[in-house]
Amino acid sequence: MRSRILTVPNQLTFLRLAFLPIFIIAIKYDRYDWALGILILAGLSDGLDGLLARGLNQKTPLGAYLDPLADKLLLSSSYFVLALKAKIAWWLTILVLGRDVLILVACAVILLTVGYRPFPPSIWGKANTFFEILMVFLVLILAVWANPLLALLRYLCTYMVAAFVIISGLNYSIVVARKLHAGG
Repeated sequence: MRSRILTVPNQLTFLRLAFLPIFIIAIKYDRYDWALGILILAGLSDGLDGLLARGLNQKTPLGAYLDPLADKLLLSSSYFVLALKAKIAWWLTILVLGRDVLILVACAVILLTVGYRPFPPSIWGKANTFFEILMVFLVLILAVWANPLLALLRYLCTYMVAAFVIISGLNYSIVVARKLHAGG
């Protein structure tokens, strides 16, 4: 059992979780270069752990829960601390975190009422995640290196994140309602 927990992909996910406090501290102390480096390392480790899990046949139930949790913790805390530093607007941070809370509550209700039900990510959810990550990346790059073109891209990305948060949240709500209505 222990060997199925301490797989290389799961260890990479634990490493990503260990990056989280360092990432937050780097932003707190305006070390955006460090935060950007940690974000890049976290992204690389995320890609590598998925590749290794499939390639080495080391997919585990723990990894299936921990991997998206690590990603969500990094993204949510990124929005929160960058909003505290006035690098991301609070209205956008509230939208992002509100959607995440809504999804967590919906998952808890479903788990308690009808038991475990898989909800594979939709194209809208994947697009949302892409733009949320791009936004954090652009904010950190701009904190290190001012560039008017990247500033424009960051501005546009703000509204793309908002749009996909709303679209993917509505889509998720509809999918959940249909599954609950159909009895699973």
